[in-house]
Amino acid sequence: MRLCRVSPARHAHTGLRHRFGYLHNLVLKFTLNPPEWRFKSSNLELMMRLQAVVLSFWTLLVVANSATAKDLPPAAPNGVELPKYYRNWRVIGVSHRTDNNSLRVIVGNPVAIQAADGGNTSPWPDGAVLGKLVWKDRSHPDFPAATVPDALSHVEFMVKDAAKYRATGGWGYGRWLGEAQIPYGDNAQFDRECASCHQAAKATDFVFTRPVDIP
Repeated sequence: MRLCRVSPARHAHTGLRHRFGYLHNLVLKFTLNPPEWRFKSSNLELMMRLQAVVLSFWTLLVVANSATAKDLPPAAPNGVELPKYYRNWRVIGVSHRTDNNSLRVIVGNPVAIQAADGGNTSPWPDGAVLGKLVWKDRSHPDFPAATVPDALSHVEFMVKDAAKYRATGGWGYGRWLGEAQIPYGDNAQFDRECASCHQAAKATDFVFTRPVDIP
């Protein structure tokens, strides 16, 4: 049985909801079954403030949930979805391609980070997700010797599931283009193109990225 891993961001979100849910219930209890001290003007004002705080939190929570769902782009044609919390993931490596003048930052979900830290990447474990954030490169306007990111080109992800993605080397691929994050590919077979390119890295479980050492 595979254990479900919850991202730190989602865990924190759930924890906040639990704590404020407890506060809401406490305020509701004192509102419906008020002790005698509540009717003192100063205590009544305190309870009204607590109720306002709880109401404000739940309003923000609903708005945040709606925004998250609205902002998610469509899945790739093969069903691979853009991970919700990839902006919070740790960096695994970086790369610079001189053939197409692009800079790349490679990030990983908690499963991938644990595997990289422990050297367990041959093969990478099921559940590992690697993300590559790609920008066109340019020279820094104030320091021409430095190469820095320019416009966002695309983001792409590799999802490890040896059984589900057996036809593409155990990895599911997805790519989203530009700031609009438009899914790449005309049909579900677009990932054969990705798998073909990654054949060159078969010796490292079809992954080009070399995890960097971070002191």
